[in-house]
Amino acid sequence: MSEAIDALAEIFSWVGFGVGALLAGVALIMYLLDGTWVPARAVVETTPEGRLVRWFDEDGGVGEAHLTHDQDHHIGDADMADIYIRRGSPNRMRLTRRSPAVRAVALMAIGMLTLGLVAVVTSLVMLFVRG
Repeated sequence: MSEAIDALAEIFSWVGFGVGALLAGVALIMYLLDGTWVPARAVVETTPEGRLVRWFDEDGGVGEAHLTHDQDHHIGDADMADIYIRRGSPNRMRLTRRSPAVRAVALMAIGMLTLGLVAVVTSLVMLFVRG
């Protein structure tokens, strides 16, 4: 029985650390490619095509973007909204400072690295319990 636990701990440690490191690298690349997002205050308007937000960027230009259903639901009936705009892209906005996709991949990386660490600790405990 203890050989099976040792084998499982070894497999989970390799898988946990390997996949965790790979996902951490992917999260880092995604974070770097996401760009810089700065806060802005936007005016919410209703048009025949749907609701949209308009804002002034850092350079004095005007940006606008149509709201998705989820964004529209999140803003509700407000006339103004706090948004984040991508520096250098006049018509890109979102409601969160950090990308939800980057956060999800980073959390999966942390989970897999934790699995690897738990497997190593389990392997060490089994080594001393049998010894």
